[in-house]
Amino acid sequence: GFIGALAAAIFMADPAFAHHVMGGRLPATFGEGLLSGLGHPVIGIDHLAFLVAVGVAVGVAGLNLLMPAVFVAASAVGVALHVKGVNLPGAELMVAASVILAGALVARGAASSSALWGTLFVAGGLVHGYAFGESIFGAETSPLAAYLIGLVVIQSVLAIGVAAVARRSNVTAIAPRLAGAAIAGIGLAVLVQQFVPAG
Repeated sequence: GFIGALAAAIFMADPAFAHHVMGGRLPATFGEGLLSGLGHPVIGIDHLAFLVAVGVAVGVAGLNLLMPAVFVAASAVGVALHVKGVNLPGAELMVAASVILAGALVARGAASSSALWGTLFVAGGLVHGYAFGESIFGAETSPLAAYLIGLVVIQSVLAIGVAAVARRSNVTAIAPRLAGAAIAGIGLAVLVQQFVPAG
């Protein structure tokens, strides 16, 4: 059921392709920008795990279904900051830390306040968006706009979709906790990857 679908979605992502939606080259057309924006959050396991955490938190904690918009808007700002040349040292470490924190909060099982989730969604959105900006840095206006459209659409659909499934499913109390533990584990694996050279 719920856990199986969640696990399948998370493990379909391939971390090796996280920043190579267009084969490593900069999107040059509107269509390429749109495809890159739609693909980037799905093929990066750390980004996908955070989106799933957003959806699970919104669904299980009964937060407003507009809460994912906070994350999506913050990620668009993060992309803009990167594209404008703002330097954010340690962005990939912060992305991993945000995934660990979101997973841990979901795994904890206790309802957290919407203010806490809102803060995490803004901070997480900024760093995830900043990381997304790497793949579009230096692009022309048309592919950049298309990239942002794709990013907003896919993140909104995924987060709200997971939230709707979590709300409508007759999930047991343990299901979100297991999902949170899996998400935190992914964040930890991504964090370790930052320090251990690929073999």
